[in-house]
Amino acid sequence: MASVAVLLAGCGGGGDDLPPGATCSLSDQKYWVGSYMDDWYFWYATNPNPDPAAYSSEYDYFYALLSTGDATFPADRWSYVTSTEDYNRFFGDGATMGYGIGVNGLEVTGQPTLPLLVRYVEPGSPAAVAGLQRGDQITTVNGQPASTLISANNYDALSPTATNTAVTLGLHTTAGDTTLTLYSAVYNLQPVQGTSIVTTPGGRKMGYMMVKDMITQANSPMDTAFGQFRSAGVQDVVIDLRYNGGGLVSVAANLASYPAGAAAQTTSGQTFANLYFNDKRAASNNQSFKFTNWANALGLSRVYVLTGPRTCSASEQVVNGLKPFVDVVTIGDATCGKPVGFTAQDDGCGNVWSPVTFESTNSLNQGRYFNGLAATCPVAEDFSQPIGSSTDPLVVAASQYADGGGCPAASASPSPSNARRGLLSQRPLNSKPLWHEPGERGGMYAK
Repeated sequence: MASVAVLLAGCGGGGDDLPPGATCSLSDQKYWVGSYMDDWYFWYATNPNPDPAAYSSEYDYFYALLSTGDATFPADRWSYVTSTEDYNRFFGDGATMGYGIGVNGLEVTGQPTLPLLVRYVEPGSPAAVAGLQRGDQITTVNGQPASTLISANNYDALSPTATNTAVTLGLHTTAGDTTLTLYSAVYNLQPVQGTSIVTTPGGRKMGYMMVKDMITQANSPMDTAFGQFRSAGVQDVVIDLRYNGGGLVSVAANLASYPAGAAAQTTSGQTFANLYFNDKRAASNNQSFKFTNWANALGLSRVYVLTGPRTCSASEQVVNGLKPFVDVVTIGDATCGKPVGFTAQDDGCGNVWSPVTFESTNSLNQGRYFNGLAATCPVAEDFSQPIGSSTDPLVVAASQYADGGGCPAASASPSPSNARRGLLSQRPLNSKPLWHEPGERGGMYAK
């Protein structure tokens, strides 16, 4: 376990509380979990304090330690544990493992008579290679009717835990009914997609980009995209974060700096986000992330951000961090409501622990938006339309707004219910994570 202290220190954690001669035994692991949570957990002062001997695994003990909430903060439904392999694959390699299918689980929650649709396909994934497309209807999964998955709100069959795991889908597509078998694999992510420059009906040049994951691999293509926008002289920018579950605070700060970071906006060097830790860690760990005046920054007075209930953590932070400096027009649905984040800790035994360790605010100390950030212009998604296309309702609304037409009247039609907001990052109290949809990762890490 000597390696444990090294790994923890490298991730920003302690290791000092490890007992002499500690191993990866259950008792030692539970001791470490309790000690670490007492030192780093944001709600350590009010969380339950159960007897570790009552739990058959360090994971069950960890979940039993999570805060049940109080008058200021809701119950902690965000802290989680993942494998070191999975964490390093995502945040280090910029890759993931799975089929690459996103479904409309939130939109059909509790409504098994509605169709289960493919809302997103990861580029380069097994699903993309096989030709699965947004808008395709999944009728069966391994022989089970899609209605069964919806009723149970359980999509584990689409979230494999190992490579080369098969899933057979019954599909209804524009070409007819078919059956498709996919095998899970590791594939590289494309965190920035769909960069384009379009002309609105009113003649304004608008730059569009989708940022799916706040990982370091996003930094270079973000700079390239804004370089294209700058060269084209765009008057408006649309940043699509509707499926961005979060990631690194530093990447969120970089992204926010491009529309507002130019010297003309005087944001360079100003605070993008403040991170506040518990009273034990505040003196050594509280920190601020600043805006940067990138060469390709635009210095706009207004930015359009496409949001929804899957817009979480670091992607919400982009919206909140920009608000003191520019007019942020959010289009779509309210965000998931997760203004807290993690300081990942590797235990040296194959796990990375991510309990909530801080809350985040903007330069005006505005935060605690646990009910999500409401959409300026509510617009319902249409999964039959390509993301970012000229027929995508969210993009159409942004174009109309930029042309001075305000929010489209049609946007008054029902959008995804705010009652479902935050489900991706929630789970029953004191239980292991229940991911309501496959392929979604929520988080905000202090890096």
